[in-house]
Amino acid sequence: MRHGLRLWLWLLLAAILPARAGQDAQPLPEPLSLADALRLARPTVPTLLQAEAGRDAVLAEERRAEAIDGLRLTAIGRLRAIQPSWKSANRDANDSSAHLLLEKRLYDGGLAAAKRAAAGAAREAAGLEALEARQQQRLAIMRAFFDVLLADLTNARDTEAMSVAFVRLDRARDRHELGQLSDVALLELDAAYQAVRRRQVASATRQRLARARLALAMGRPGELASDLVTPEIRIPEQQEGDFDAFWQAVEAGHPRLRALKARLRAARERLAAARRSAGPVLSAELEAAAYNRTTGSTHPLGGGLRLSVPLLDGGERDTAVAQAQAQLTRLQAEWQAAWQALRQEALEAWLRRDTLRADWQGLQVEGDYRELYLDRSRALYDLEVKTDLGDAMTRISEVRLASARVLFDWALNEARIEAMTGRLLEEEP
Repeated sequence: MRHGLRLWLWLLLAAILPARAGQDAQPLPEPLSLADALRLARPTVPTLLQAEAGRDAVLAEERRAEAIDGLRLTAIGRLRAIQPSWKSANRDANDSSAHLLLEKRLYDGGLAAAKRAAAGAAREAAGLEALEARQQQRLAIMRAFFDVLLADLTNARDTEAMSVAFVRLDRARDRHELGQLSDVALLELDAAYQAVRRRQVASATRQRLARARLALAMGRPGELASDLVTPEIRIPEQQEGDFDAFWQAVEAGHPRLRALKARLRAARERLAAARRSAGPVLSAELEAAAYNRTTGSTHPLGGGLRLSVPLLDGGERDTAVAQAQAQLTRLQAEWQAAWQALRQEALEAWLRRDTLRADWQGLQVEGDYRELYLDRSRALYDLEVKTDLGDAMTRISEVRLASARVLFDWALNEARIEAMTGRLLEEEP
């Protein structure tokens, strides 16, 4: 009976676990859209794991700070042998005892409060750093997704160019057999074809590498997407808003700056705690005790207040203050450097809008020109007039590649602008 029950349990587990594994490992859809790539990304990339570990560490620090002035219950056992005083009626030499001590810190000059404030500020900073890590992962996924699309367009251009070069070489071989083309001219065309072929092979390699980078950015290494959906991206004709208003939003909302400000608050509170670390401490005590040797001065129950005033600490307080002050100074310099770098980064992102908009408008005109040129080349080809139809098709592919690059750069730049203001993702509690 017991053996049969075990068998049924194993069969039940075998039926449940594969289904659960299938739910946890949802495959990537084909074709893969940008929204799906962002939605199906796993939080297992190293940067997110590091940020989560940082949050766990500061939560532990906060719990430790909360416990400073909490109730403490201590069991104490003493094994002690004495030589009784000649005045004592109890001649037992065994003076062992057991004690149960309940303590509560009542006053410490603000030490516990400063440590709690420091831990709270550190927790806020860790949450903002986690938000920054999630935003950076989102940007990394977008960048990798666009790189795959660009790699595909580049390969399409190079494949088309290789086809054109091969047709030219094939025709040249026919003319060479008829004696209409010299050996030098044939080898020149063959060398040109080999150069184009090398570019095509290299671009095909970049296609696979780009897909591998996308899989890593999504936290799904080895899961390479075959087909991707090109997102619809629009570039507005005019700039909205001004840089000063944008910079104010960045100063107020950028997770990195906000995290550094919280770190500065935590450092100031740690400095205050270091300065109060050698102050007086007032505690309340309740004690229950059991003694092997009972005398007039042994009591089973007792309570009172204890005032502890450090008089000499060997320089421990001064060392702690110096370390806390150095940490505060370092964070102040780090915040200033981050502020300066971020202002330059924000200005570059803001001005890049104008550059990308101008590039897009120029490519639109060039695209219209290339389309008309291609139509003319096709018409001449149909009339069996010597034409550069292959070159015209290659130029169209180049314009499409350049246009896609500008659109993807615009989308990524807009996402960076949103991330700078802290609005790319919702802040986790």
